[in-house]
Amino acid sequence: MSTSTRTSEAPENVRLIGGEMLLWSDVSGMGGVTGWRGAALELIRRMVPESGRVLLVGPHPQALVDDVVARAPSAAVLLRSYPDACALGERHPGLAVYCGRLELLAADEPYDLVLALDGLLRTHSAEAPAAAWNESLEALADLVAPGGRLVLGVRNDLGVDRFIEARPADRECADDQWAPHGFDPSYPSGPGALDLGLESAGLSMQRCYAAYPDRQTPRSLLSREALAFDLPEALTFPLSAKDGDRMLVADPLRLTRLVFRHRLGEELAPLWLAVASRPPHGVAEAPAVELPLGLIEEGPALYELTPGGTRRLPGGEERPIPAGRVVEEILVEACAREDVRTVRELLAELADWLESGGDASAATDSLVYDGERFAAVNPPSGPATRPEPHVVLCRILWRFAVRLLAAGHHHPWPWPLEADQLTLTLCGMAGRSCDQRDLDRARKLDAELGQPAELTEHAPTYRDLLGARDRLADQLTAALARISRLETKLSYRERELVRAKAKLRRTQRKATAYRRTLGYRLSRRLARPRKVARRVIRLLSG
Repeated sequence: MSTSTRTSEAPENVRLIGGEMLLWSDVSGMGGVTGWRGAALELIRRMVPESGRVLLVGPHPQALVDDVVARAPSAAVLLRSYPDACALGERHPGLAVYCGRLELLAADEPYDLVLALDGLLRTHSAEAPAAAWNESLEALADLVAPGGRLVLGVRNDLGVDRFIEARPADRECADDQWAPHGFDPSYPSGPGALDLGLESAGLSMQRCYAAYPDRQTPRSLLSREALAFDLPEALTFPLSAKDGDRMLVADPLRLTRLVFRHRLGEELAPLWLAVASRPPHGVAEAPAVELPLGLIEEGPALYELTPGGTRRLPGGEERPIPAGRVVEEILVEACAREDVRTVRELLAELADWLESGGDASAATDSLVYDGERFAAVNPPSGPATRPEPHVVLCRILWRFAVRLLAAGHHHPWPWPLEADQLTLTLCGMAGRSCDQRDLDRARKLDAELGQPAELTEHAPTYRDLLGARDRLADQLTAALARISRLETKLSYRERELVRAKAKLRRTQRKATAYRRTLGYRLSRRLARPRKVARRVIRLLSG
């Protein structure tokens, strides 16, 4: 490295190449840096050459860096942050760490694998104007050896997560936003523009992955070949974004499901992960590396998408993806229509399925129903001792009640109903009686299976608030109309009551005057003959 220098304070394996940021850190708290996990790790492991040079450009999660350094025979890292470079150099004394701008890195020889999963934004420095995206890509492509590969992460400015968040991440006025994003005309506007940008840099796209559910912690990679088909709900339902602690505009589950349903999974992906290669010199081709169609994380498990279904890694058998609709979507749709009959029939069939040996670890968001039978989205991993079927049913319905109330969906039962009360109501609709003790056992079972359902403490989405406002406005309008009708009826009844009281007073005055007449008094006297006879006899005998 002809242009690099080393300071006495930095570790011996850290070289300053110019443009380094001495008082800046990109990885402190990993704010804004993509947190690649199991899916990206598996993809990178398959591409690390057995004998070759690997370069990581920009900040990456510590687990990914450690894994690449452990597997690659020769590895180097380029960072713009001096504190980050020193910390990485101390953690890996045998790793070559270059600190500075990407444009100033002059390698003695190119690399067989270049990893820039965080993109090109953090390869610039505040010491100089930021280069255009296509210029940075050309500088990065020059580091790729003939026959080598580049893995580049590109954030989508029109990703589905952009429509979900009410507070965009690039409008928070953070300290790292000295160069506003979105004004670079060379930045890719879609998958086609990304292909053209790589081609103009002398690279050819091998496979482009759409990362879901968001750009912060993607846990699935789906190739454009896989997204070209109509993916089943059992595969796309778990790819929806979680709300976390973000301020949301819309329900991430509903919006992400619409993206896949309209086959816009690649165009509206939160970010793309491009695997490109430089053509080798001569006729000989580089050794082929079989890239997966997709990689999906579901909890601690990692699955590979195959032409015939999915298989669990490592070494799992291929398993077809079950067909049908997700049970939770069926129930939410029926609740929105207040279709109590559909809810009752589906829950009764679910209870029968559990009593006939159904998966004890199932949930409404991990089951699909094709109209005849239920199937688990992932292979069952139930508890060691199978609990009673009605306790399993109570757990499934309790999880659904918690998710239904937390998401603010409409349902036909009283709105003040709590999750426990709604669970007992749903158990009764399924034809199975459950009490509070069964509910306590169901919660214990849910905690034993992991990832227990919890009532969310976050505010509902903005669109949910608008929907709730409109619903309350309709209810208020109906209540005001009913009050108006009742007030009109009450006024009429009050007038009728006043007339009835006046008529009663007139009748009472007439009765009083009639009782004072002589005829009335004589008739009253003669109306009691036995008393009159006794008085006459008493006078005669006197």
